[in-house]
Amino acid sequence: MGWAYPQFQNLYDGQVYYFQLFKRYFFFQKILRINGGVPWPVDFRSQVINWKQISKDASSYPGGSIGCYINATGGLTVGSDVIIGPNTVIATTNHSVTDHTQTSKKQGVIIGNNVWIGANCSVVAGSTIGNNVTIGAGCYINGNIPDNSIVKQPKNSVEVIKKVAKN
Repeated sequence: MGWAYPQFQNLYDGQVYYFQLFKRYFFFQKILRINGGVPWPVDFRSQVINWKQISKDASSYPGGSIGCYINATGGLTVGSDVIIGPNTVIATTNHSVTDHTQTSKKQGVIIGNNVWIGANCSVVAGSTIGNNVTIGAGCYINGNIPDNSIVKQPKNSVEVIKKVAKN
């Protein structure tokens, strides 16, 4: 499988997983050319912009989950054994506060080793995620997350939504 995905290394033992990868990604990516230039498996429902600005370990494949949007224009560093959940957004640049046609000075995202980013998360420009971090579903990451951390959404965010609907 190295010929099709030169920047990918199997996380799991055995060749069965390679067949599953081939079946899930190859046709859309290499035949239909959806994210065709990206040298690791990317789901056809995901979008990876400026993939050449991504520095990653072979055991991580950003965009492999369904519905991810990764804009690496400002630079993205991804460590080893990183799993990014479905519908996650990673934006490495933002617009200027005063002029929305210009890019802000805050750029880039760094993701350490052994990181799990849950579904529906947003990681914005200037963020750094340390090693051995788990980020729960639906989190907004803006800033630095230290090593060996677990990040989750506050409990009362759902309760507030329920109270607003009262008449």
